[in-house]
Amino acid sequence: MSKRKTTTKKSVKKAPSSKIVGFIKYTLVILIASISAISVGYFIGATAIEEPKCEPIKIPKITTKDKKEVISTPALTKKLKNILNRDREKFPVSAVHEYAANIPLPPKGPTLEEKNKNEVIKEPKSDKPKLAIIIDDVSFSWDVKAIKKVGIPLTMSFLPPNKIHPDSAKLARAEKFYMVHLPMEAMKFNTPEPLTLKVSNTRSEIKEHITDIKKLFPEVRFINNHTGSRFTSDESSMKSLISILRNENINFIDSRTTAKTKAPMIMKQFNLPYVGRDVFLDHYPDIKSIKKEIKRAIKIAKKHGSAIAIGHPHKNTLEALSESKEILKEVQLVRIDQL
Repeated sequence: MSKRKTTTKKSVKKAPSSKIVGFIKYTLVILIASISAISVGYFIGATAIEEPKCEPIKIPKITTKDKKEVISTPALTKKLKNILNRDREKFPVSAVHEYAANIPLPPKGPTLEEKNKNEVIKEPKSDKPKLAIIIDDVSFSWDVKAIKKVGIPLTMSFLPPNKIHPDSAKLARAEKFYMVHLPMEAMKFNTPEPLTLKVSNTRSEIKEHITDIKKLFPEVRFINNHTGSRFTSDESSMKSLISILRNENINFIDSRTTAKTKAPMIMKQFNLPYVGRDVFLDHYPDIKSIKKEIKRAIKIAKKHGSAIAIGHPHKNTLEALSESKEILKEVQLVRIDQL
């Protein structure tokens, strides 16, 4: 009998058990769900921090005071739009001062020598010392309303318009008196305004800039600097600016954002009185600190006959001023043009 060939069965790999298959499926589902959640969250987050939509700046035709001439500003409008849309920068909702509360105090006010005793405007002598309080960074209609509600003489200094506050120039023109808070280059500042004077600007560029400011603010007679520690400490830049402002019959008020300001020296060269800020009211933004600075401003006014304080349209600042009306009676509160 012939022998049958016996075939040996090859070992076959067992299929994965149902438990392993289930585990793999579960893992894949979790992974897909996680990726989806991250994607949706990123999309929502990106949408949430998207730059706020703002209406483009609309600069109306500006009529001069005697209404004989109408200044058309299409070139200025185009220039502003180009600057404001460049790189689509995200500007802060309100301006930020060069000196934040978490860094050392800004420099002290001017010395008696810097103040220069020449007077531009001869005012009737008063028994009381004079104190002018400037409110910087005025940009919105609610700023104007809140400042007026305080019920004391305050000088509003308006920022030039940008995408966030396109109506600042229009608001200023509705007032009988206003200042312009002109942005200037700082040593260290991360949120500059779009229309900022820089030390790299030539004299002709500075002149063009001031011409644009006059078109936006046709009745401007006083300008003070927003930030500006780099610009005001540069002799050449300040000489050009003061010369141009003098020719335009505009007075410069030094916000003194640096102790190295060249304004006193340049003003003396042009035989002009130097006027500088004595006190920042709200470097520390709590009401107690602001009231302390109000008292300091009054003390300086009593000592020297006059003083200038600068604050901002913050709730605490205006509340502190409102609550200080009694002590402010010790001085004569005046606008900056009456100092």
